[in-house]
Amino acid sequence: MTMRVIDVRHLGRQHVIGCWEVDGLLVDPGPQSSMDTLLESLGGEQPRALLLTHIHLDHAAATGALVRLWPELEVYVHERGAPHLIDPSKLLASAERLYGDQMERLWGEIVPVPEANVKPLTGGEDVLGMRVAYTPGHASHHVCYFHEESGTAFVGDVAAVRIPPSDLVVPPTPPPDIDVETWLESIAIIESWRPERLALTHFGAIEDPIEHLETVRKRLREEADLAREFSEEDYERHHRALVAESLDPEGAKELLQAVPPQYQWRGLDRYWTKREEKGP
Repeated sequence: MTMRVIDVRHLGRQHVIGCWEVDGLLVDPGPQSSMDTLLESLGGEQPRALLLTHIHLDHAAATGALVRLWPELEVYVHERGAPHLIDPSKLLASAERLYGDQMERLWGEIVPVPEANVKPLTGGEDVLGMRVAYTPGHASHHVCYFHEESGTAFVGDVAAVRIPPSDLVVPPTPPPDIDVETWLESIAIIESWRPERLALTHFGAIEDPIEHLETVRKRLREEADLAREFSEEDYERHHRALVAESLDPEGAKELLQAVPPQYQWRGLDRYWTKREEKGP
């Protein structure tokens, strides 16, 4: 059994986005803008399959380009995300509202994936040596994978962001799908696996998984409360100050690139607005 994290060096910076390789499978290949780094690390060898935790561009934007390179490559993704791989027009329209004219620089080319290559998941499956669970809260199309042989849970964004060597945990909360209660339920699902380690996209391995997940739970509640209390401007100022206090200058740049603070408040504000619309 072989397992490693491939740092795709997003925009030339380390510790921002990691693609996990386990037994020839790739979990979250990252964006097309970083694909050359990924391919170099793979040495030109075709992976067995792509496993996507979710279709956000920092995790999955290289998917179509990789399938174009290797036309037989299968892609596993939650059924809610599958249509947006096949026809990414709505995904791109949503992302452009956030990123504007920075789309190509950040994420590169977004290539549709042929329907025949897409293998939709619902959660509860066992695929290619991985147990699959549906884990929404960060995104409505999020799944996690548990590799029982190694005791490793591949958790996408459910287990938040922690840039080594700092112990600051930041749950990423971009719009439009943030649901704090559902996210907490997804954390409990991962805990129920009793993993020996967590494989984070942002960034690396967590060897104290249960303690880390409890911290994610605490920090998610804290960030949700702050977003309710603060204006967007004040929230972003607070977030940047926290990062500056907790990491060295280069680590702070890595974390702010992985979790842009200008999008954090918007996802949580949308969550609170939806809560209020539902009423008590």
